[in-house]
Amino acid sequence: SCTISRMCQKIKIILGVTGGIAAYKSAEITRLLMKNNFDVKVIMTRTAEDFITPLTFETLTNGKVYQYNTIEKESPMLHIDLAKWADIVLVAPTTAEFMSKLAFGRADDLLTTSCLAFDKKIVLSPSMNKNMWKNKATQENYETLKKRGIIFSGPEFGSQACGDIGSGRMKEPINIFEDIQNLVKKKLKSFQISSNILTIKKKRYQQISNLLQEIIDTN
Repeated sequence: SCTISRMCQKIKIILGVTGGIAAYKSAEITRLLMKNNFDVKVIMTRTAEDFITPLTFETLTNGKVYQYNTIEKESPMLHIDLAKWADIVLVAPTTAEFMSKLAFGRADDLLTTSCLAFDKKIVLSPSMNKNMWKNKATQENYETLKKRGIIFSGPEFGSQACGDIGSGRMKEPINIFEDIQNLVKKKLKSFQISSNILTIKKKRYQQISNLLQEIIDTN
């Protein structure tokens, strides 16, 4: 059987990094994805750069890192091109602000516009203080996004940077990576089922075609 590394050879993933204290963990997520043959493009929000530098991700991916205001002359519709390129979008960490933007369809930087143009699976890994996570506004956004088919990886219960203990802590990189692996397996299984159904239909069509030909030849 294929290893997950082989299965993921052609899986293209956008890693969105927003401005949370857990942004440093995004470097480890990038390393795990690259190690397992994912094709990774990183998009950073403006505030993400307060916590980790683009150079870190450039080094890990050996490629360009897209910032909140990146413009390319050869790709004037960059957010559309990125959305078409990717198979999965993972935003880790996901701040309360980013959840709100996504829930209300705001598109004021490269990451939000790319997400709005993206029509496949988006995975969010929330990271915030326990009171921010429990806030009714955040919980309403959470429920809204889930209803739209957005997948959540976390958050977890645990100690937080501010010293509080509660829900809102971002899952560990290895656990987020495992969630992405499981999503890929489901996508591949679904594709395999579709392929099998198509093969069965082709065989049935060929059988009917052969039967009709026999009837014609007999007459």
